Amino acid sequence: MNGVKLLVVDDEPAIRKLLNAGLSTQGYDVTSAATAAEAIARAAEARPDLVILDLGLPDMPGRDLLARWRAEGLDVPVVILSSRTDEAGIVEALEGGADDYVTKPFGMNELIARLRVALRHRLQQQGEKPLFKVGDLCVDLVRRIVRLKDREVKLSPKEYEILRLLVQHAGRVLTHAFILQRVWGQAYDVQYLRVYVRQLRQKLEDNPEQPRYIRTETGVGYRLAEPD
Repeated sequence: MNGVKLLVVDDEPAIRKLLNAGLSTQGYDVTSAATAAEAIARAAEARPDLVILDLGLPDMPGRDLLARWRAEGLDVPVVILSSRTDEAGIVEALEGGADDYVTKPFGMNELIARLRVALRHRLQQQGEKPLFKVGDLCVDLVRRIVRLKDREVKLSPKEYEILRLLVQHAGRVLTHAFILQRVWGQAYDVQYLRVYVRQLRQKLEDNPEQPRYIRTETGVGYRLAEPD
């Protein structure tokens, strides 16, 4: 990660210190800010490649800062820091342009992994890779063929569209509303989506109750495991 400029926006000094120390050792060039006002100034000066943003800032909600940045054209990956209880805030931030989130308290390894996924996703070339593989699951996006352990799996059109969308964003969490809008074109009840995801897991997972591929982000949405 040499040369990757990272802006950390959090009002807790202990968190900023922890992130500065932990991420600097991973090769990130870390700049920090304690308020939205400082973050706006730092972003203009440092032109970061990646942002870690706390939702609970003292002078402006983090999601409002994110909305401002996106409106101004700051198109870099943003990973949200949030409390475990703020599911509504997480969903709103993801739908407002955040790339991923980590809840406090968090492990440094988990955060680093999320940062790498967010950065990799933004650096990918436009267009889809024709073949997606993770574990025993293989999805051919050109021929629309799904295989599990070399056995073809028959999916309904809607099941395939959900899986295809998850493949396009593998490693990232997709909100319920985002999936419903992209697959059905409107916001059906979330339970409608859960039925289809349950059907997908029955076909793709060795143990649907403990899924390896399609993971639930409670109160937020779903995340497909990263490709091999």
